[in-house]
Amino acid sequence: MTEFVLVAGAWLGAAAWDEVVPGLRAAGHGAHPVTLSGVGEKRGLPVGPQTHVADIVDEVERLGLRDVVLVGHSYSGIPVGQASGRIGDRLTRVVFVDASVPADGESFVSTWWQGPAALEAEIAGNGGFWATPAAAGVEDQGLTEEQIARLLAHATPHPGSSLSDPAVLGRPLDGLPATYLKCLLDGPEPSDDVAALLTGDSWELVTMDTGHWPMYSRPAELVRILTGAAERRV
Repeated sequence: MTEFVLVAGAWLGAAAWDEVVPGLRAAGHGAHPVTLSGVGEKRGLPVGPQTHVADIVDEVERLGLRDVVLVGHSYSGIPVGQASGRIGDRLTRVVFVDASVPADGESFVSTWWQGPAALEAEIAGNGGFWATPAAAGVEDQGLTEEQIARLLAHATPHPGSSLSDPAVLGRPLDGLPATYLKCLLDGPEPSDDVAALLTGDSWELVTMDTGHWPMYSRPAELVRILTGAAERRV
């Protein structure tokens, strides 16, 4: 039995995986959605350096999990990628779901596609938090109106301190047993840093014809991809 530890991206907590968890458990696996400090039901908790990495590692250790597949979506690929180097032989694989990947000394903000200054200004203008998206900002991502409504209902402002936290890598990513899931409506090609990692023997690329939040738009298909990734051994 694989133990999936599921971490959603910015703004979202454990509830983002509500339609994925039952499918994983029905397939005979463990499924453990994590809410990171400062979002969702943990809104208001302090967030400092490495807090989100610790949230993930602590959950694995608290539950005594082994044969772990860490799943990081979007922003959470950064803390998940770091946590993968800190849980030792408990780790089986990492699945990055349309995610950022960590680079030593870099943060989500420092590698923001529009430039760090743009995101820094947005966070500063919202009291140190990244504001939740408007419906118009997610409507081109393969979501129904009902799915958009659920996503936005789950979303809370995201603490900017986590987004500017520099990554500290305990192991090189190129040797990590990893699956990268690219959601094609969010762009047809992986970013350059991910493309470089995919040239190695331990990384594989999988695609979905949907948008950036497949746990809402295509949960059953996402379950199939996750269970398939868990069967991979490098």
